[in-house]
This record gives sequence, structure tokens and C-alpha cells, in this order.
Amino acid sequence: MTERFTRDAMQRIETITTRWSDNDAYGHVNNVVYYAWFDTAVNRWLVENGVLDIARSDVVGLVVETGCRYFKPLSYPAPVEVGLRVAHLGRTSIRYDVAVFGIDAEAAAQGHFVHVYVDRATGRPAPLPDALRAAATALGYGSASGSAA
Repeated sequence: MTERFTRDAMQRIETITTRWSDNDAYGHVNNVVYYAWFDTAVNRWLVENGVLDIARSDVVGLVVETGCRYFKPLSYPAPVEVGLRVAHLGRTSIRYDVAVFGIDAEAAAQGHFVHVYVDRATGRPAPLPDALRAAATALGYGSASGSAA
């Protein structure tokens, strides 16, 4: 069994409001919505930290891998919290751990999200932007309490 993330293990938490359309025929949030929440949490953090200018950044992160494990269903109309932490910084890639929380301290779902950075014009791998490394450090990556395996 995978150890479930807790809010305390995350470096950033943000609230996302569920929508009526998030529920599926079984009355709980459909699995594809969790991936949209992961994407939203990561990209909001990138934009807020000046790492990503969606229209003009010379270097952009492409999603090359995601994964999610589901532990407990969530349903509209409850708000959810999405936790984010930087799990690994490579030369051209970054891996995030992400977790979705309902009312419990343990994640209802958790997973990972990997960006490989490429030059927008050529599509070739590019080193992580300095601003991304700085934002990851400010978020807590590499600290004794913020470093993830």
C-alpha cells in the first residue's frame, strides 16, 4: 500500500472549487478531473512565480508523465485542496508530487506530474530556467522539511 500524503507533507496548498460537471454518473468526481487539478496547481504556481508566460516564454515545460492513485471519492459541491511539492529537480526536468484533500488530513488522491523543459522554437530539451530553480528553492525544495524523495 502506498503511504498517503498529508497536508503537512506538501509545500503549497490551494483551494479549488468543485463544479457540478465534475461529478460523474456515480455521484463522485471523475478521475480525469483530478488530472486537471494537478495541471492547474502546477501551472498556477509557475505563473505566480514568473516562471511561465503562457504566450511568450522561450522555454516551456511539456508534460511527459503523470500518475494518480485514488483512495477516497470526493463529490460536488465540496471544495478541495490541492497540495504541491517539488519532488525532484533535474537538468531539464522537474517532478512534482501532488495531492488532493477533502476534509481528511490524508490525501483522497495523490500522484505526480513531470515537466521536461524544451526550447519553444526548436522543441529540443533545454535547461530548467533559473527562475524555476529559484521558485522551487523558495517553495522549500532541498530543505530538510521540504525535500521529497
